[in-house]
Amino acid sequence: HQRVTECRYSSKDLQGAEFIDSYVFNKVEDIRFNSTVGKYVGYTEHGVKNAEAWNKGPELAGELGNLERYCKHNAAIYYNTILDKTVAPHVRLSSVAPPIGRHPAMLMCSAYDFYPKPIRVTWLRDGGEVKSDVTSTEELANGDWYYQIHSHLEYTPRSGEKISCMVEHISLTEPMVYDWDPSLPEAERNKIAIGASGLVLGAILALAGLIYYKKK
Repeated sequence: HQRVTECRYSSKDLQGAEFIDSYVFNKVEDIRFNSTVGKYVGYTEHGVKNAEAWNKGPELAGELGNLERYCKHNAAIYYNTILDKTVAPHVRLSSVAPPIGRHPAMLMCSAYDFYPKPIRVTWLRDGGEVKSDVTSTEELANGDWYYQIHSHLEYTPRSGEKISCMVEHISLTEPMVYDWDPSLPEAERNKIAIGASGLVLGAILALAGLIYYKKK
């Protein structure tokens, strides 16, 4: 036999708050008190009999006070420790191997360990928002109340350009902008150089094929 009590909140003003008190036997809910309903309700033959008796006895009077005494009294604690909590993301900007496609380079902007869930990650190129060749994951739960998200930008490097990742979150007083540092380690530079060489070689071969076709 198991008894489960819980408070349910639908808004911070507590207008829709509910106190639920359930009795479970063999994994089947036998009887429940819901503060919104204001009485016990039985879900099995045994539960229906108990509900009728408890609704006429001192048990009901005790339950009726639990919404104020338990749920609303502790609501401020719940909101201050959980619902009002904000944690700023840790952001990392890195170069990753691009998939086979139109662009030889790809950047990944990752935001880790932030709370609450809603967040916005955008890419900027020379100050303007980039909307094409961008893919992002959903906010992924870490399993410890915190979240992470990853956004990718495929691009072809241009000399002198500035690429940035902008992160907006309720924990931040203003959007945070992280500029990509082109002074990469040699291994990273090689990735981009090889990719760019492949793109140029492909263009040369395509042009050669076109010239050959026209000559024929």
